[in-house]
Amino acid sequence: MNSIDNYIGFSGLALQVRSDRMQVLSENIANADTPNYKARDLDFSKALDLASQGASTDGAIAYRVPVQPSLDGNTVEMATEQTAFAENALAYRSSLSFLQGRIGTLTRALKGE
Repeated sequence: MNSIDNYIGFSGLALQVRSDRMQVLSENIANADTPNYKARDLDFSKALDLASQGASTDGAIAYRVPVQPSLDGNTVEMATEQTAFAENALAYRSSLSFLQGRIGTLTRALKGE
């Protein structure tokens, strides 16, 4: 099983980190109207490095510095969050497609096609 992990390992890690970032961005969007909520983001490169070492990606989460903070202390800027969410969703889909291709290749090799 270790050979399979090595074959798809990086793609699987990238997919998990993209999923973790999607969660953080979703929380920001969900709390757009919550007073004093501080928007956060996950640094993909740092999170991928942590994940490859078997560590939690929580160490790659940092607070976002707002361009224009609101009067209630909330730092969520919807345009920024929506853009980051859309970019991450596209990257997630790309990672998923790449992983599906790798699994398809492995499946065909096992079948002898």
